[in-house]
Formats: sequence, C-alpha cells, structure tokens
Amino acid sequence: MSNGDVFEKSHDELDFEFLGNIRGREWRVQTNVYGNGSTAVGREERYQLWFDPTEDYHQYSILFYIDSIPIREVVRTQAMGGDFPSKPMSLYATIWDGSTWATSGGRYKVNYKLAPYVAKFADLILHGCAVDPSDHKTACQGSDAVLYDAITMSADHQTTMAKFRKKHMTYSYCHDRIRYPTPPPECMFVSPESQNFLASGEAKFNYRHRRGRRYGRSSVDAVL
Repeated sequence: MSNGDVFEKSHDELDFEFLGNIRGREWRVQTNVYGNGSTAVGREERYQLWFDPTEDYHQYSILFYIDSIPIREVVRTQAMGGDFPSKPMSLYATIWDGSTWATSGGRYKVNYKLAPYVAKFADLILHGCAVDPSDHKTACQGSDAVLYDAITMSADHQTTMAKFRKKHMTYSYCHDRIRYPTPPPECMFVSPESQNFLASGEAKFNYRHRRGRRYGRSSVDAVL
C-alpha cells in the first residue's frame, strides 16, 4: 500500500514483499513500513514461509497477518512522529527486480527466460475510511477513526505472534546494530527477542542454517 502518487515527497508505504526464491529453498517474505517520506530508515523484517506462495492463494493482511497468523505489530510511538504511516493509501501489486540484494546479497540474479511474471490477488477486503484521492486528506476522519485507533492485539494473538517470530523471522531492523547503532525510536526497548539475533539483525538460527546445518521445513501446526 502506498500514496506516493499523491504525496510524492512525504509518502507513506506498507509492504508485503516476496523475495526472489532459489529452487529447493524456503520462500521468504519481507514486510516494511515507511512514513512521511522516511525512506532513509528501512523498517524491514523478513520471515521464512512454510508454504510455496506461488502454488495457491493465501491470506495476507495489514495489520500484518498471514493466513490469520499475526507476524508483526507496529505500535505507534510519539517519538516516531511523522514516520508512522497516517495518510490515505491505495493498494498496488508490482513486480520488480531486486536481485542485486534480495537473493543472498545479489549472488543469484533474476532469470528473464522464465518470463512472463504474473502477480494476482483476489477477494480484496478493505477496512478503513474511504477517501477521494483528489481531496488530499491527511487523516481518517469521522466515527470510524475512533474505532480503528482503538484496535489492539489480544494476549492470545501476542503469544501466537511471538511463537511465529521465534520460529520464522530471519531478520529484524530493530536488532541490526551495524546498520542502526542508535536504534530507531520504536525499537528503544528491551525485548526477549533480542537474544535470538546477531548484531547484524540476522536471526541466529538462520545464520546456523546458512553455515550448513539442516533444518526441516516447518508446518503451520508445528509452529503454533
């Protein structure tokens, strides 16, 4: 979701990004958040998927869920200021070449002989304030605004999310001390997650995996 066509210098963006796949390996998805044109601060998190997203449709939603499993919560803090997305956005599906970094740091390039590439989505549901892009509104207004501001994640969903992240999250910008010696403001907290990550922000289990240990593909039942 983005509004870059309306707010060219101060756009907001919420991303689900499916990274290039190497045959026989797990698929990875990356989420990212930009607010008010803050593209210099990437808020990426990456996760291994327990399925092949090209074989069938799955449910992806923001708040960040995959097949009703919560994977990420971005809590608005005062210190974030305008970096928290707040303006009307539209939904886009795009395909672009990220093989300079997305597949093992650019080791594997896109194979254009396999084109055409097609992205599809179906059964789209939008919960929010409908707006006319020409109005250039900067906030959700009316009675619905109070409802959406009050949405919180239940304790059960918090537990489910923690299990998912421990099992499947391979990178988090909040734990990347090389890239961000001073963490972004929303990351200034002591999290039990931090013990699972290297200073590079990479999950320790993923580092061991790449160093040669073999881990079985997890099913969703095994995760939860």
